[in-house]
Amino acid sequence: MAQFSKNISRLYVIKISKWFNLVMPVVVLFYQDNGMGMQDIFLLKSIYSLAIVALEVPSGWMADVWGRKKTLIMGTVMGSVGFLMYSFSYGFWAFVAAEIVLGIGHSFVSGADSAMLYESLKADKKPSEYVKHEGRITSSGNFAEAIAGIAAGFLAAISLRYPFYAQFFVASMAIPAALSLKEPSLHFATHVHSIKQMARDIKNALLKNTDLRISILLSAVTGAATLAFAWLVQPFFKEIGLPVEFFGIAWTVLNLSVGISSAFAFIVEGKLKKRQELLMIITLLAAGYFFSGLTVIREGLVFLLLFYLVRGLATPIFKNYINIYSPDQMRATILSVRNMVIRIIFAAVGPLLGWMIDNINLSTAFMAAGIIYLLSALIIVLPWLFKPKNS
Repeated sequence: MAQFSKNISRLYVIKISKWFNLVMPVVVLFYQDNGMGMQDIFLLKSIYSLAIVALEVPSGWMADVWGRKKTLIMGTVMGSVGFLMYSFSYGFWAFVAAEIVLGIGHSFVSGADSAMLYESLKADKKPSEYVKHEGRITSSGNFAEAIAGIAAGFLAAISLRYPFYAQFFVASMAIPAALSLKEPSLHFATHVHSIKQMARDIKNALLKNTDLRISILLSAVTGAATLAFAWLVQPFFKEIGLPVEFFGIAWTVLNLSVGISSAFAFIVEGKLKKRQELLMIITLLAAGYFFSGLTVIREGLVFLLLFYLVRGLATPIFKNYINIYSPDQMRATILSVRNMVIRIIFAAVGPLLGWMIDNINLSTAFMAAGIIYLLSALIIVLPWLFKPKNS
């Protein structure tokens, strides 16, 4: 009998409450309405990323030592508080304070949620189903974000602040779901109980386990690329003259595409060999960037769609590599390292892309980001691409 199957439905609720994002489809308009340019917006999001970086690995370590359930409860509470603060904030520095609280909440959820899923399946002797469930949970989140896109348009038509009011109530739904999780009892030979030991174990794992190092870097670079792309979408809509009332609809279509492809990621993984899988995902994501930059016209929306379809495959497949190569007693910590690297990359590249949009053009920002991703990803996976077939 599957003792931990109910955890999966709770994790769906946590994902949906996080991704039913009424703010994201119109947030650039909200910031601009508060006197901010794209460079300011990317700077704000870089601060958010740095807040996550500061606690990403410590929160993963806490999930490994303190328990996945407790850190998920902490993360869902902080996420709700962050949106409550945003609802009554005005100006850049007030937004910074809210972003820091949201960043703390995000860091406590990320890593712990995937670890809870994998270990619930492992405790029920079904670890091979991870990609299927991770894909479906990711898919549910994207479907939620797609539906939220339509609702966001109606709320923003009343006031650009209304989406933040509603988002607080949506985020609060995750708290009872986290409280009702059941922690799997996994028996480790050793466990990390000090920060010094944690740092030593992470260092040893990354230096000695080449496959783990590659899987973390690949997933992180790809995650940063998809995050940066998401922040280029609304400027794209604006530049092609898409009416504001259609922002939510276009956002919905893009996120539905991610949801659909995520749900079927496990099928793609079963059909393709590893080299084929890697080259297909990396090449198509880079192509999405390049062609979006070359066609900043309404017909170019099809290339945004291409990118989002491939993004839906990349997230669960690349995350699964990390789970396969991670030691059980460090899984949440390792996943948090992956999320930390995503935020470091975005904090470094994001303001540069914002500056390009404000001072050069949107097309240049797309092309530059695509080149950075393609070169970085190919360099990272070279050992896998040239590994002997029988190894």
